[in-house]
Amino acid sequence: MNRLEKSKELLLKNYELYGMVNRSDTENLPGRESVKNIVRALEELLFPGYLENVHTDNGNLLRMTNDKVNQLAEKLIHEVEKSLAFSARIGALNCGHGGCRAAAALVTDDFFEELPRIRAFLAKDLEAAVRGDPAAMSADEVILSYPGFQAITVHRMAHFLWTRQVPLIPRMMNEHVHRRTGIDIHPGAEIGESFFIDHGTGTVIGETTIIGDNVKLYQGVTLGALSVKKDESGHKRHPTIEDNVTIYANATILGGETVIGRGSIIGGSVWITQSVPPESKIYK
Repeated sequence: MNRLEKSKELLLKNYELYGMVNRSDTENLPGRESVKNIVRALEELLFPGYLENVHTDNGNLLRMTNDKVNQLAEKLIHEVEKSLAFSARIGALNCGHGGCRAAAALVTDDFFEELPRIRAFLAKDLEAAVRGDPAAMSADEVILSYPGFQAITVHRMAHFLWTRQVPLIPRMMNEHVHRRTGIDIHPGAEIGESFFIDHGTGTVIGETTIIGDNVKLYQGVTLGALSVKKDESGHKRHPTIEDNVTIYANATILGGETVIGRGSIIGGSVWITQSVPPESKIYK
């Protein structure tokens, strides 16, 4: 047996020993490329004409929207069904009498029903970006090029699926945009309206973070946990940021009981592990 044949044999044995194979002959998992393509198509649906080189006018917007929603709904049902079936296999979810396909169809209907509301939130995020960045020349520029706006766009969709207990896909969505933008937002994070991340590279927002309205973050901000012990899963581990707070570059705020009071300004590179009262200014 030559070396390549031996390598093939060892790989097959390794698959049997360690797993890590997404098998298509059983109930397999959602595909990374499929989820990536769904995210892209959803962004096109939210912002018609911005991401795709097509002519968009009143004459064809209805047809384009109808076609996209129909195609996307079927694709999303397929991937959500696989995700729910995975959750059922590990005992975390019961799909009910109709099965995981019916549950996936219901979640997908809910998701598309929610899209107009998500878009209304994004309109306020867009306003916050234009208002909050002197370098922003127009709303169009923000939609086309701002990584913070791209990150919050995907997060708001992923968070909705997270609230419907869809496993895997919300994390896959946010990790896709993380790779694109350098901004890491867990889909479990609760984020209010008029949210803006300026520059954004290296920003991390943990699973149980709660962020109020009119909050502005700069690059490198970490809203994290004091401890990463596994037995703390399911508890609030990340901070709460109240309304009208600004957090400057590379600030680190940790802990589930840490609250940054309304109207506070947190300076760059500070380290905070306890609450600060409203209207505070913390620079060191």
